[in-house]
Amino acid sequence: MPFAAPARVVTLGSVDPCRIYGSIFLETDPRRRNQCFAVVYVEQETAFTNLMVYKEDNKLFADQAGLWAFTDARDFADYRIFVTENRNLADFTIHYTDVRSYAGCRPQ
Repeated sequence: MPFAAPARVVTLGSVDPCRIYGSIFLETDPRRRNQCFAVVYVEQETAFTNLMVYKEDNKLFADQAGLWAFTDARDFADYRIFVTENRNLADFTIHYTDVRSYAGCRPQ
């Protein structure tokens, strides 16, 4: 009996920021970097960012790309993301927005 193909293929080394939403824990301790899902750089300019992030107060409303509900509980977050100061080490860049409708992926 032949083996069935996997339902989903995971590409190592690349992270799709358009699929990240929900409760997020931002890690800043470099010793825990390997335990994180992705590495992100916080961009100051909107023109050079991959993802616009809106800070949600309630996790239930963080249900689309770019809508993040930040948590202090590392173990209960949907995603752990390491924040780097070096843009070259980041998987993608984000910029915070105050307007909920602006949140989401930016066309590249």
